Amino acid sequence: MSSILFVCLGNICRSPAAEAAVRQRRPDWDLDSAGTGSWHVGKAPYGPMQDAANARGLDLSKLRARQFAPEDFARFEVIVAMDEQNAEDIEALRPDGVHTPVVLFTDHIGEDGMPVPDPYYTRDFDGCLDLIEACADGLVAGLARD
Repeated sequence: MSSILFVCLGNICRSPAAEAAVRQRRPDWDLDSAGTGSWHVGKAPYGPMQDAANARGLDLSKLRARQFAPEDFARFEVIVAMDEQNAEDIEALRPDGVHTPVVLFTDHIGEDGMPVPDPYYTRDFDGCLDLIEACADGLVAGLARD
């Protein structure tokens, strides 16, 4: 079983959608999502993202935002960031001696360094979900080979 944490800025768009997309493909994995910021802690995913996700059969309604914590390095086998800034913010919290990998989601489709654009700002929820679903397929296929 794999344990994976998906991380974006506020945990109301990209990371909950990534969690749901991978959960749809691998319900047996231990999955969670978090944000590097604390603005939305306890809140449901953003309404327009929920609507776009629901249209694809991805249910985000039970998810609630939480903030990334240093303890997450010990809980998860891999931490998947939605962009470089999130990866840097995660790395800044890394405890000494902990080697949990932090990777970008798009690394799983051969787009090293490419961000998953934040639809909260771009308003392109469907385009974001297209990329998230491609990355979810790539991640699942990649871990199946390992």
